Amino acid sequence: VKLVRQDLHEREVLLHIAPHLVNQLAFTIPLLRSKPLYRVTLPLGLLLYDILALGKSLPSRKHLSRERTLDMEPALADVRELVGSYLYYDCQALNMERLCLENAVSAAEKGACVLNHTEATGFIIENGEVKGIHLRNNINNQKYSASGRLVLNAGGPWASLVLKKLASYQESQLRLTKGIHILTRKLANHALVLFAKSDGRLFFVVPWNKWSLIGTTDTHFSESPDNVYAGKEDVDYLVTEARRYFPEFKQEDIYYATAGLRPLVDSKEKAESKVSRAHRLIDHEKQDQLKGLISIIGGKITAYRAIAEEAVDLVCKKLKLKSVCQIAQTPLPGAPALSQEELAKIVNEKKLPAQTVSHLANIYGSRIYSVLKYADEDQKMARSLSPEYPDIRAQVKHAVLEEETLTINDFLFRRTPLGLGDTQGKAAVEEIANEMALLLNWSIAEKQKQIHDYEKAVLLSQAFRKKDL
Repeated sequence: VKLVRQDLHEREVLLHIAPHLVNQLAFTIPLLRSKPLYRVTLPLGLLLYDILALGKSLPSRKHLSRERTLDMEPALADVRELVGSYLYYDCQALNMERLCLENAVSAAEKGACVLNHTEATGFIIENGEVKGIHLRNNINNQKYSASGRLVLNAGGPWASLVLKKLASYQESQLRLTKGIHILTRKLANHALVLFAKSDGRLFFVVPWNKWSLIGTTDTHFSESPDNVYAGKEDVDYLVTEARRYFPEFKQEDIYYATAGLRPLVDSKEKAESKVSRAHRLIDHEKQDQLKGLISIIGGKITAYRAIAEEAVDLVCKKLKLKSVCQIAQTPLPGAPALSQEELAKIVNEKKLPAQTVSHLANIYGSRIYSVLKYADEDQKMARSLSPEYPDIRAQVKHAVLEEETLTINDFLFRRTPLGLGDTQGKAAVEEIANEMALLLNWSIAEKQKQIHDYEKAVLLSQAFRKKDL
């Protein structure tokens, strides 16, 4: 209950500080004739959900008849046991990578030194106290060090690997579980909450731009976080369960798959789905008699801001600093979202297609003006990267000069959603490579390496199609 309340509160915070990235989304939960007990318990659960979210800005739950359910989701007509559904509301961040990036941009604007493609290779320890970290730039292999009064390990799935660089490291409390998603042709009009027949787990079919995103799985993972990918068994599980609701769906309808890791606090539960998603702060001075180091273990993306606030409060306490956290009231770069009138004005003034302007606003919010200034300076920057996409060349220049973009993969997968669509940005790769080569002074060999690295990433997203993996 505590975790749900925190997430619901933080959802409201995100709607306030990042309205250009976080949007309301309706979820439909089908009711089946073969599950009478569930038809009784579900409305009670949704009532509790609404009570825990008191003060929310989203609508409350609704019960829908079978006819109304099929009006909204005609693709469920093949589910003969369908007797109705419940509708509830949550939120979606279409461009989660942008949410992560804008926190880094916001920190930099407030004086933080943000390093990209830089690895922490070890700790600086003097007299039993952490005094800083050793670093390596993985682009040019330059090595250097950074000193500090305290080091905060927010390594997520890599947190244990960070701690293994300590001689005094004890067994980690971290447990990794893998979750995958598959991007498919559009299956449903709205988000659906479905149940897997094989094991009873929840999974989701969620609209993502013009497609559907299906996920997720929850399996133990013991390898290096660098080696995670969606395997054939993972994808087969989702395909099998989705076909119970969409009989026409098949593996050929999948464009690609992604895999991620949940860094959970290890509670020694055997079943992955029963491991708590709550986080834990470790003060290594108390646990390991090692001053100057704090680790964050576990946590969910929804509550990232609250976890960060708690961690920095602990830092301030240990450094005997007094400060009031303001980030729950401070909009992220790109907020607020642009109005339809503002978008129409940009279309008229910049002579850009309305589709392009709307697309850019969904990525950058009010920072669209920072992108379009490059098109004002050079009309060539207003040209499309490819006739297949609404993205323009100015985005590449903006990404390199203002968002620390150093690789093609940075741009395609972590600065824009261009590489996350059905074609994964293939039609624009050459144009992006040419533009970045000019901005970053790449040699011909470096440009080809960058393209090759992109192709490897695409192949990895297709690994599930290979029977030997």
